[in-house]
Amino acid sequence: MRLGAFPRAIFLLALTAFFFHGCAGRTKPIQPTPPEKPITAPPATAPPPVSAPAAPAKPPEISAADKLFSQGMAALAEGEQERALERFSEAWKEKPGHAGVSREFDGALIALKKSGDASFTQGKSEEAGKRWMGTLRYIQHPAANGKAYPFTRNEVKAKVDRLSASLMEKALTEYRRGGVESAIADWKTILSYDPSHEEAARSLRTAVKQLETLKKMPLGK
Repeated sequence: MRLGAFPRAIFLLALTAFFFHGCAGRTKPIQPTPPEKPITAPPATAPPPVSAPAAPAKPPEISAADKLFSQGMAALAEGEQERALERFSEAWKEKPGHAGVSREFDGALIALKKSGDASFTQGKSEEAGKRWMGTLRYIQHPAANGKAYPFTRNEVKAKVDRLSASLMEKALTEYRRGGVESAIADWKTILSYDPSHEEAARSLRTAVKQLETLKKMPLGK
């Protein structure tokens, strides 16, 4: 071996050792890979509760006064003026100052009086008496406006009095002639529209007793 080659070999060995030592110092240790977390599905969420369909809104409740007023209007449309006035009066009692009653009351009362006049003209004494008495009963109602009427209370009362006097005279004439049953019918007519008519009630009681006596009598006597 040559003497000059020895130092060069040593130099190469030293260089190689230095190279490997330096690389080893700079190399980072391999870190273990952390285990992967298992992929989990998101928690199941319950579906939102299904709300029940909203109940339909209730219509506003009709008051007792309005119901009575509606019944009165229905009666008026059927030509039943007195029944209409009766319902109007009940509605007014439930709600004093009811606007519908204030608007319709006078017209119904005027129609009732005219209906009585028409019945009298047709010879229907009982109907005439009842409708005139109904007029007298309602003409002083708080909902009535007397100034709007083409008649007064006294005028209507005079009609009733004349009718009753005429029927009383007719009944007495028939009674004296022996027409007891006809007389009874006339007195009953008066009491049908004027139950407080004392003379008619007294005459009726007498005639009914006489008729019962006649029926008990044996025939041929």
